[in-house]
Amino acid sequence: MYFAALLARTEDGWEASDTELDDVETLSDLTDLAREASVDEDTVLLFIEQEDAWFGILRVEGEEDPRIYVSDAAAAARSSYGEILIDELTGGDDDDPADDLDTLDLDGTEDGEPDEIDEEDQEDDDGIPATGGEIAPAGPVGDREILADLGLSQGDLLALDTDAMAEIAEALGAAEVLESVR
Repeated sequence: MYFAALLARTEDGWEASDTELDDVETLSDLTDLAREASVDEDTVLLFIEQEDAWFGILRVEGEEDPRIYVSDAAAAARSSYGEILIDELTGGDDDDPADDLDTLDLDGTEDGEPDEIDEEDQEDDDGIPATGGEIAPAGPVGDREILADLGLSQGDLLALDTDAMAEIAEALGAAEVLESVR
């Protein structure tokens, strides 16, 4: 079960709306969805959460490239929406996905125990889950500073576990508006 919400920054604070992901198939679809919620090309955050297993944040500002953070790449890679975000962070269809691990912002858990693996998933030689030919490292990936200028430091972001969206909204001063769409 997914929960997805948009937080759009306005002159008067944050506006929240829940969003349907039914027609989303690509990162461009997610980015377009966020841009449509933008007021005067200001900051829009798209949150996706799957039953406390993982959460992802897509940040869009005007026509700039989106910034992405995913709390647990291995868990997200097993989900269709998570896979969209992970593919962008790992380089998607590159010939050697292992090369992408050097450019990811990992927290060191890639050397730890892998998550449980579904039968249809595979493992690489190091025991890291792989889906669709892409290596999905355990732990967070992406832009850890995605919310730093909005009041949530890298350390606070990495410490989030369950109910992450509520804690992020609280740090941004948007808890009430997010709760109204939950």
